[in-house]
Amino acid sequence: MPVRGIRGATTATANTQEAITEATEELLRELTEQNDLDIGEICFAYFTTTHDLTAEYPAYAARRLGWLDVPLLCGHDMDVKLPNPRGVRMCIRTLVLYNTPRPQSAMRFAYLRGAAAIKSDLDSLRSPLIP
Repeated sequence: MPVRGIRGATTATANTQEAITEATEELLRELTEQNDLDIGEICFAYFTTTHDLTAEYPAYAARRLGWLDVPLLCGHDMDVKLPNPRGVRMCIRTLVLYNTPRPQSAMRFAYLRGAAAIKSDLDSLRSPLIP
């Protein structure tokens, strides 16, 4: 069965356990709903945070949502110097690998809260490529 990648990002309101967990749970619920995910078919999820988020692992939110058998990994984003037009502070990102016969083009990404800036950057790059 093919494996597809699903991207998402959001921002936390503060560098606290509660804020990081709440933002991550919201993001994972949105990705699950938009893509009709079956937790048993999730291969892997990788989470990153910007260096200003250190109070909790985003993977903890996935565990709270029942992703108990899914391999999870956390890390920090690259430390690109700000100001950078593509930089988003207090940002949590994820890449979920999912078993599905659906094509990659059917996968729906979610960019919530302040991370919507990431989507507009992607959209601006995609626009010239579309005939």
